[in-house]
Amino acid sequence: MEDIIISVAQRTLIAGTPLLLGTIGEVICERSGILNLGVEGVMAIGAVTAFIVTFVTGNPWLGLLAAMIAASLISIIHAFVSITLNANQVVSGLALTMLGLGISGLVGKPYIGKPLTIKMQDWPIPVLSDIPIIGPIFFQHSPFLYMAIALAIIAWFTLEYTRLGIAVRSAGENPQATETQGINVYRIRYCCVIIGGALSGMAGAHLSTSYSKSWIEGMTAGRGWIVIALTIFALWNPMRAIIGAFLFGGIFVVQYLLQPLGISPNFLAMLPYISTLLVLFIGALRDSRRLNAPAMLAEPYRRGER
Repeated sequence: MEDIIISVAQRTLIAGTPLLLGTIGEVICERSGILNLGVEGVMAIGAVTAFIVTFVTGNPWLGLLAAMIAASLISIIHAFVSITLNANQVVSGLALTMLGLGISGLVGKPYIGKPLTIKMQDWPIPVLSDIPIIGPIFFQHSPFLYMAIALAIIAWFTLEYTRLGIAVRSAGENPQATETQGINVYRIRYCCVIIGGALSGMAGAHLSTSYSKSWIEGMTAGRGWIVIALTIFALWNPMRAIIGAFLFGGIFVVQYLLQPLGISPNFLAMLPYISTLLVLFIGALRDSRRLNAPAMLAEPYRRGER
């Protein structure tokens, strides 16, 4: 029984890691006022880039770096269209998803079915990993999990308690007033979109170099859309995102636990997305201000306008 508990808990944390990374990035992006529905495509770009670079070089850290750079670069497209051109952010984000999925499928086609000879190795934390039950559950994971939790804490502290965080939140709440304080709203929003893209690319790298150790087209499997729902679930708070990400990670794991009970595999595969729709439905029923949504989220900003 103890082994089962440990195994389920470990799988939950592993499944929730890419969701947490993506959600942190989306929270940062949306707190600046930019809605990015292209997370799914950006994650796919990160996954295929990390796999190819790791496959060629044998170094998963280079794969991670390349994934973050590639994801940041493709995110600039959304930033340019949404911030500089003031285009519809929903349309731009959806286009980015289709672009990312298309490019990743095309570039990754020759690598389908080719397993990695090396993946991102686990980092057991000395002493802590030896603690019964708790050690194997929390302290015997890949660096992705530790980085995700650390980044969530850093993002939360930065947004809530630093001048940079105030500038980011102000850009999403009242960009006109922010500009009067000498802060370049365009620059803040560009940086947030790029950082969000890098974190989504990092999530994709986790999928291909740590989680599955392979590349298949569509391996993001809707996780980018779950990230959008988790951002709302977390009330745009990176610390709440930790809870939400691992909760949804547990829902992924439940699929495999319930299969021996004779429940339809198709129904089980729907569970994460049913949960996503439920979160969005509940969020739609509540007032957006009570949800703590940025006041100017998805609203274009033009200098000089009132």
